[in-house]
Amino acid sequence: MAGHSKWANIQHRKGRQDEKRGKIWTRIIREITVAARQGGGDLGANPRLRLAVDKAKAANMPADRVKYNIDKATGNAEGVHYEEIRYEGYGIAGAAIIVDTMTDNHVRTVAEVRHAFSKYGGNMGTNGSVAFQFKHCGQIVLAPGADEDKVMELALEAGAEDVITDEDGTIEVLTPYTELETVKNALEAAGFKPEIAEVTMRAENTIELAGEDAERMQKLIDVLEDLDDVQNVYHNAQL
Repeated sequence: MAGHSKWANIQHRKGRQDEKRGKIWTRIIREITVAARQGGGDLGANPRLRLAVDKAKAANMPADRVKYNIDKATGNAEGVHYEEIRYEGYGIAGAAIIVDTMTDNHVRTVAEVRHAFSKYGGNMGTNGSVAFQFKHCGQIVLAPGADEDKVMELALEAGAEDVITDEDGTIEVLTPYTELETVKNALEAAGFKPEIAEVTMRAENTIELAGEDAERMQKLIDVLEDLDDVQNVYHNAQL
């Protein structure tokens, strides 16, 4: 199934992450902390923690720092309590936005998120106002050039729901969020290295923004992503 080109957007996102490596580490540590606290420190029994540790490795986080934060979260060391809170709202031209946060001070966080929305052309919505436009799923993205037929065969056999080839050759594999790791492992075993492998909120339908509207939307997304308590920003804008 053909879709919109997304490789440039992926590269932009990865470039932004490289620019703020320290902030990426902070977000990964929060994810490790919450995953370990909720599901325990055993990687073999906690898929969410395994994915967080994979992100830590990809970001070149030292193994001893990963271990320390798992221990801290599971009670072997004293730590801060983080709460997961989701905010929903609208961006430029009514584009839908979901902002996932982890915070130890929800009053501070909601004020910062609301300020970002209002200052950069968006507005906060209520819980559930846009979430219905997104699907909670696993997403694996392979760079252009991968063997589409082989990827499709492996992915569907391992439990994927759909394989989408975009206009620029990027291959996107969608899975139930519970099957992400299984499908990822099957692809990696066959020599396919994902650029992205994560549980996400994927927009069911997108709206296309160009010119000044696209620039304003990108600015709003960047500002939201730069907030200290924000873990992920999802949206349905095709820029």
